[in-house]
Amino acid sequence: MKPTSFVTLLAGASFLSILSNAQAITLENALERTLEKNPAIQQAKANLEQASGQRLVLRSLIWPTARLGVPAGVQGQFRGNGSSTKPFAFARGFFVQPLFNAAIPPSRRLGDIDLLIAEQQLNVAVIEQLHTARLAFYTALYNRELHSIREKQRTHLEENVASQKDRYEAGLANRGALTSATVQARELDSQIESAQRALGEAELKLAAATGDDLGPESTLPDPEGELQFAPLTVDLRSETAAALERRADIRLARLLVRAANENQRIIEAGYYPIVTAAVTGDFIPVSGVHREGSTSRTQDFLSSEIREGALYTWRLIDNGKVAGAARKQRETREINEVACRKLETNLGAELLRIRNNLEALEARQKSLAAAAGAADENVAAVQQNLSGGLASQLEYRLAESASLKTKSGLLEANYQHNLAVAEWERATGRYFQFSEDTAPNLH
Repeated sequence: MKPTSFVTLLAGASFLSILSNAQAITLENALERTLEKNPAIQQAKANLEQASGQRLVLRSLIWPTARLGVPAGVQGQFRGNGSSTKPFAFARGFFVQPLFNAAIPPSRRLGDIDLLIAEQQLNVAVIEQLHTARLAFYTALYNRELHSIREKQRTHLEENVASQKDRYEAGLANRGALTSATVQARELDSQIESAQRALGEAELKLAAATGDDLGPESTLPDPEGELQFAPLTVDLRSETAAALERRADIRLARLLVRAANENQRIIEAGYYPIVTAAVTGDFIPVSGVHREGSTSRTQDFLSSEIREGALYTWRLIDNGKVAGAARKQRETREINEVACRKLETNLGAELLRIRNNLEALEARQKSLAAAAGAADENVAAVQQNLSGGLASQLEYRLAESASLKTKSGLLEANYQHNLAVAEWERATGRYFQFSEDTAPNLH
């Protein structure tokens, strides 16, 4: 029976424990659950509903204002031929309609823009969370496969330890060969534990992105599938032009500039006059009720009446409040413009970097794929020669190390290529296609 170390059993038991507390999930299911349950996306949806309500508030500036009051009481006094005490009640109505207010047009536009901003903020949140879930999914697949490769490599080395032990007991090898084989096998323990720990961390990030319960009784998701390599050919020029129109964060930055401009216009509207039409009316069910401040019966309410007219206001002196607020808002708009231009300018460089990274990873993957087969053949040949005494422990150790390095490198190249593809789709706004804005065209 071949010896198996306690560390190997402990690591294997821990890995099986992780698998037993996991639930299988595909990438498609992970992204669907992220859209449905992710807390950041849910908050962005709530903010969108709030923006719809705020739009009504901003539009209410153009709506008329109506009020109705019903004064009632008891009037008691003696005036010429008047009675002493008399209860009274009548209805009083007020209706005001703005005719001219320089703040109305920018308020209407700001309400529409705020709704578009909330929509794009939702789009940005969706992309960020989908991207986070996708990277966590790929990372979990990578570390699980890396763990498997290193476990297989350790199994081969454990077999070599058993073989060297038999040779040592038979007097065909010295103790140094057995010690060297044992040390070589134990060198993988820390690497296997590191891959196992990284797998748990990736599954935890995936669970957080998909909105899963992270309580003590919860189970972590277990990503299904393998890392696939598919070469990606891109047209940098056309993709850059399309991304400028498609990227949610760039569209959001442009909307923030427009919103700051409308806020500045609303503030500056305080310099302009405001004209409103006003209609007031009193409905008096009985006569003989004295008007407040009247000195004679001819000034009292005689019957129901309606008065109409126009109100005109214009703030001429503001002690710098309006001008100061306008300057501050102008600074905000300029900051937003700089941030927007920075996003637009950096997009080309970002896509070029990702494109170059994709090309480099494809070349590396092809080279490592060819080297992996040769490394396996070399290990088999050296192991056979080692059993026959025709090769040394150093040669076998070098062959196994080269094989592990090649396989790990190939796996890492596939992993990095998947990450780069995900980054390319995020940078070009291709996670999903946005529907056209339902709000009116504000250009």
